Amino acid sequence: MKKVLLILALSCIAMPLHAEEVKSLRGTRDLDACSEPPQINRLIADDRPIPRDFVQQPPLIPHKKEGYRIDKNYNKCLSCHSWANYKQAKATKVPPTHFQDREMKERANLSPSRYFCTQCHVPQTDVRPLVDNEFEPVKALR
Repeated sequence: MKKVLLILALSCIAMPLHAEEVKSLRGTRDLDACSEPPQINRLIADDRPIPRDFVQQPPLIPHKKEGYRIDKNYNKCLSCHSWANYKQAKATKVPPTHFQDREMKERANLSPSRYFCTQCHVPQTDVRPLVDNEFEPVKALR
């Protein structure tokens, strides 16, 4: 009898008192009703910097980066964005902060913590967002 009561008590604890309905970013549409997969490869043209939304936001990449090799031996981004090449490539140069180590000491080369560009910088795509966004940039950036 004690075992039965214990089992009943434990099963009541495990059951939620009020089950919440799980909501999807798709809204009420069923997964099968989505006839086309979302397009994620429509990148903004490589012609201008994309405005930032908050102070200290890493700039977004306004071009494709497929095929860009970034590893410990080579960084394709630097072929255009290095201080030696940015003018000819008409690209944004790597800022001086990327040449500082964690103790803020100046280095002759890019800091290892800043070498893998895509840790912070991401391509911007021109697609409809999954959810509405009411975010507004800080007043200083307007």
